[in-house]
Amino acid sequence: MKKFIKNLPKAELHLHIEGSFEPELMFKIAKRNSIKIPFNSVKEIENAYKFNCLQDFLDIYYQGAQVLITEQDFYDLTFSYLQKCNEQNVRHTEIMFDPQTHTERGISFATVINGISKAQKDAKEQFGITSLLIMSYLRHLSEEDAFKTLEQSLPFKDLITCVGLDSSEKGNPPSKFKNVFKKSEEVGYIPVAHAGEEGNADYVWEALDLLNIKRIDHGNNALQDKKLIAEIIKRDLALTVCPLSNTALQVVTDLKEHPLKEMMNLGLKVTINSDDPAFFGGQVNQNYIEIQKALDLTKEDLYELAKNSFQYSFLDKETKEKYLTELEMYFEKNK
Repeated sequence: MKKFIKNLPKAELHLHIEGSFEPELMFKIAKRNSIKIPFNSVKEIENAYKFNCLQDFLDIYYQGAQVLITEQDFYDLTFSYLQKCNEQNVRHTEIMFDPQTHTERGISFATVINGISKAQKDAKEQFGITSLLIMSYLRHLSEEDAFKTLEQSLPFKDLITCVGLDSSEKGNPPSKFKNVFKKSEEVGYIPVAHAGEEGNADYVWEALDLLNIKRIDHGNNALQDKKLIAEIIKRDLALTVCPLSNTALQVVTDLKEHPLKEMMNLGLKVTINSDDPAFFGGQVNQNYIEIQKALDLTKEDLYELAKNSFQYSFLDKETKEKYLTELEMYFEKNK
């Protein structure tokens, strides 16, 4: 099964580039930029990557991001992740980035996006991996602040496909960002949002009805509401589920209790993703491997999950069909 998963063509739709920051690279960039971090070794950073809840994780997530200063830093961060995609047969990825994490501390929007997009370009040329960007607003900040980020993004509109919503969910409902999402959609960005990870089903309803989202990031707590499940199916929206993230942050206590298979059985379109792989103990293939083992998923289940990852990506129709054909051929040969 591990070999089947390793070679399975797949897309990753829920990945925070700042959350792919491996301890070794963080240490290297901190030294390069002469930035003092509260760790004396790579091992100390690894030991700090243990959390009990979303906020514990976010505290160190933002601390690590402080060492990212130059365009080269953002390039190195992104290219390192895309190299790992190549090793796992991730054919396409939709990368979330948090501009406010960087602009808040005086790093220009241009520095961030130019470094990331150059790495995307090089990865496409070297590995054939396609990718697009999701600009995420930080929900613990104000909507006014999100509007400033939207304004900063406009000169780089051709490099950004979507807007998203991440960071601390509790106490920061989707309704807080209704106006900026409306404006973001008007300028041409596709809306997605984290909903139903820590927040309840009401947060998912708000994301659907007030933010008009085209995909749900996480969505675990949608299962609290049968009408919501029916609505998600009716709108044909996918859920970008992150199994190892869910256990690391105690959204579920054990992978054997993860609702992924229940979601599939209900008719929800589910995808598997790594979320913040450097922090949560595994890239996307490790998420496939561990959830397969925990829930005894079949090759047909894994094929369906990979198929959803391409089908519910924001790729153009032609590229999507190319990847789906590649996947189907692989499955027919290896089922």
